[in-house]
Amino acid sequence: MVRIGAHVDQDDPLAHAAARDADVVQFFLGDPQGWKGPVMPAGADAIRDSDVEVYIHAPYLVNVATANNRIRIPSRKILQEQLAAAASIGAKGLIVHGGHLNKSDDPQVGFDNWRKVFERLDCPIPVLIENTAGGGNAMARRLDRIARLWDAVTAGAQDASKVGFCLDTCHAHAGGEELLGIVDRVKAITGRIDLVHCNDSRDAFDSGADRHTNLGTGLIDPELILEICRTAGAPIVVETPGEGQADDIAFLRKHL
Repeated sequence: MVRIGAHVDQDDPLAHAAARDADVVQFFLGDPQGWKGPVMPAGADAIRDSDVEVYIHAPYLVNVATANNRIRIPSRKILQEQLAAAASIGAKGLIVHGGHLNKSDDPQVGFDNWRKVFERLDCPIPVLIENTAGGGNAMARRLDRIARLWDAVTAGAQDASKVGFCLDTCHAHAGGEELLGIVDRVKAITGRIDLVHCNDSRDAFDSGADRHTNLGTGLIDPELILEICRTAGAPIVVETPGEGQADDIAFLRKHL
């Protein structure tokens, strides 16, 4: 049976999992919009020893692709800190966005910066690079860019098994990638999907808008979402509004 869960607040992840009947949780270690180091949740030992599968999402500010040293250098530092902290509580992976460059920058700079990260990064657990919804010079919005990114990171990685992929359904839809058959197209590039972020979208196809909504309430055909979840062969996390997460998980369990 596929494991299904939700992104929850970090104050008490296990209690939030129980309230949603989730067997997977994802959460932040600290401020998702800040540069401070990771903050361990209360009950870290219980989280590590639990049957609930754990994933950690890196802060949104992390952008290791950028040509801006004032962002890239602290991004590398916090990525390493987050990896160590996530591993210490038994997380299965650390999710990080692909990042972006300024409009006028050569995309190759971003791919080279990602390669350099993996040449130096100590990966006690996999880094799961997530596709993103917006940005004209994003590293992971469209599959052609993801293919170049994958070539770069696997060339730099000391252990390619520690480079993973997280497929977000809302991001793919809003980013302009057709969802029909996307699992096969992604796996043809990466060889793997390690986690599915299962989200409906409030906005139109190729809008570039990263706005999640509960399953069946947005603009993505629920059957397309279900087909991705059926074929990805990976755990599923809903990152939808919290009041509807239990229903989203129940819907997935019923139809998968």
